Amino acid sequence: MTDPCHPQSGPKVLSLKQALDCILAHVAPVTGDEQILLKDCPGRVLHQNIYSPVDIPQDSQSSMDGYAFNSADLKTDGVSRLTIAGISWAGRPYTGTLKTGECVRIFTGALIPDKADSVVIQENVLTRAKAVEIPSRTRVLDNIRLRGDELRQGALVLKKGKRLGPADIGVLASLGIADIKVRRKPRVAFFSTGDELVPLDRQIQAGQIYDSNRYTLYGLLDAIGIEALDLGTVGDQDNAIAEALLEASRISDVVITSGGVSVGEADRVKPVLESIGQIEFWKIAMKPGKPLAFGQIDNAVFFGLPGNPVSVFVTFYQVVRPALLRMMGTTVGKKVLLQARCVSAITKVPGRQEFQRATLEWTEHGEATVLPAGKQQSHNLSTMAASNCFIVLPADSDGAEAGDTVEVEPIDVPFHFN
Repeated sequence: MTDPCHPQSGPKVLSLKQALDCILAHVAPVTGDEQILLKDCPGRVLHQNIYSPVDIPQDSQSSMDGYAFNSADLKTDGVSRLTIAGISWAGRPYTGTLKTGECVRIFTGALIPDKADSVVIQENVLTRAKAVEIPSRTRVLDNIRLRGDELRQGALVLKKGKRLGPADIGVLASLGIADIKVRRKPRVAFFSTGDELVPLDRQIQAGQIYDSNRYTLYGLLDAIGIEALDLGTVGDQDNAIAEALLEASRISDVVITSGGVSVGEADRVKPVLESIGQIEFWKIAMKPGKPLAFGQIDNAVFFGLPGNPVSVFVTFYQVVRPALLRMMGTTVGKKVLLQARCVSAITKVPGRQEFQRATLEWTEHGEATVLPAGKQQSHNLSTMAASNCFIVLPADSDGAEAGDTVEVEPIDVPFHFN
């Protein structure tokens, strides 16, 4: 079987697909689970199958406000007059049994009285004293949620490996389930490299910049429910980088660095990693983000991301994120790709698959349009913040003209979720 990380023929620079095939072949779901309260479950990955302990609904209920009756009491034509025997409220059911010619005032969610099989909505009847008049056109056997209509006891509700969202939490609560077993979160230790980086609480000097990459990474990790371990900033000294990498690999499942993986004399992460770990590849034919190192340090997976801020975001989103989702134990689904009309021209040099930042919108006629977000240099992080999608340009593309249809990938990192 051919190793996807080391193709026997072809270029040394991997395509994004080859890189992802390699990565996903090397990573596996982390082991271990924990029992947690339902309120703490959003974003977590289910580590058990959930079967319904009860029928849902547990008893037949009315789906409307109206009157419950036995359909045998309706005339075939004309108006049927039924006596109101009582009221069935949600949470306070009518406990009697309907007699011939009787009905019960009923509200949405209330239990259907014994002997009733239909509900007529209140708008379709005339009330007179303690009776109602029901027209013959009334549909019988209607407006009732039958017991078990949504779920039968013992039915499979949620499968192991499902990443839990708000609707899943609501379903579990409706079943009376207060705590569940979830897979433990993967632990990711990360740090930035570079003598030029300073923390936010210090005044920058000439030639220095604030370390934005760690904050970007923390936001990306937190958004998908990862246990993030911030190890700060490390200078460009081999011994300091080696010490940080070894410590990171000791305490985590995944190590992520930003900067130091290119070919310059100051790029020290790659040569240090080669001395203490293993590199599977370090170049991908994508833009931004060509220099990306993937490998192993002891039992930890390693990702060495480029240093430019946009490259960090794009490589994480396109490469690291799928690997982390796999390690979380959830399914890595196919990308959602849309077709949109490009509002302005796009320039591109053939050779690498390119992800250009852009804004996706819909016209009043429902047409999807996309506008590139200004300058596309990999240091322009502000354009990344202003974007909600990538325009995906194939490696052999030389750009697009205004009005052309292009492929668009929405950015679905849920910053407001979890």
